[in-house]
Amino acid sequence: MSSKRDICVVCAWRADCQKRFSMKAGQRCPDFVRDVSLKEEEEVVEKKEVKKD
Repeated sequence: MSSKRDICVVCAWRADCQKRFSMKAGQRCPDFVRDVSLKEEEEVVEKKEVKKD
């Protein structure tokens, strides 16, 4: 099982979505697509570690 969450705040369609925040817990939105302009938490941590070295 993936630890990534399919939630409205990281969806590429969140600005124009008519279903926004109306999905109940455990439901999966069929239109969900992760916004690639948002960085993954792992990427942010790796970049911080590189800057420290």
